[in-house]
Amino acid sequence: MRKPSTNAYIALAIVSIFWGTTYLASRIGVRHIHGIMLAGLRQGTAGLLLTGFFLLRGYKLPEKIVLSKLFVMGLLMLVGSNGLMTWAMQYIPSGLGAVISATVPIWITIFSYFLVKKTRISIQLLVGMLLGFAGVAGIFYNYLSSLMNPDFRFGIMLSIFACICWALGSVLTAKWALGVNYLFGAGFQMLFSGIVMLLIATLFMRQQLDAGSFTAELWESLLYLILVGSILSYSAYVFTLNNLPPSLASVYAYINPIVAVLLGWVLLKENLTWLMGLCSLVTVGGVYLVNDAVNKNKQKQLQ
Repeated sequence: MRKPSTNAYIALAIVSIFWGTTYLASRIGVRHIHGIMLAGLRQGTAGLLLTGFFLLRGYKLPEKIVLSKLFVMGLLMLVGSNGLMTWAMQYIPSGLGAVISATVPIWITIFSYFLVKKTRISIQLLVGMLLGFAGVAGIFYNYLSSLMNPDFRFGIMLSIFACICWALGSVLTAKWALGVNYLFGAGFQMLFSGIVMLLIATLFMRQQLDAGSFTAELWESLLYLILVGSILSYSAYVFTLNNLPPSLASVYAYINPIVAVLLGWVLLKENLTWLMGLCSLVTVGGVYLVNDAVNKNKQKQLQ
């Protein structure tokens, strides 16, 4: 394997830091419009820009079978995951949403075990899973009174289901060899998911889209999510996956929640206690153990 370039590490830094800031931007945006509408505008616009860029460069439209698979991937990983998580930001703190999202690698391991290839169950893997979920459960200790609020419980359910959708989408689509440029394909995923979410928001949730009523804060949130959250960070994520070992590329999953929790505390005055900080680190530590156990298992299979 060739030696990773400096650009690969820069891309990893971008993903690790900036993806963590999108929880804050979403939390601000949902103050003004529904989360599904916000996610639809974000992904639809980013997808239009990405696919337009490649089409102008002479790329041809993928075959129908490839487009259908990209549509399914977009439904699971962007409508089911990003859309629901953005909606959840209306009801729960951004830092809490980010910590719950940190459990995605654990969900991926669970789905991989049952749907793809059974990973060898080791003590380290079990301990990592238990720590990851225990850390999230510990954080809820600070929100015992909030759990009596049905909106808060609904936000928690949305965020957990969003994690499951992302993990399931990751596992089911990992085997699909689409034969299309990764970013070009990602553009179609964003475009398809954006259209679906906008239709859901306008037709089923009766949300009205009136750009003339957008506040400066909403525009700032939306532009940040489109340019930094979707185009820059996702591009950097794809570049990272193709230029760094998976074990190193997954470092972003440990840094994102820390960035989100700190930003929510500093900028949005979200609650942060020593117990929350400790439980966040426990969750991140559990995820690290799970990833490390999976990588060790893959290395043994290759020997």
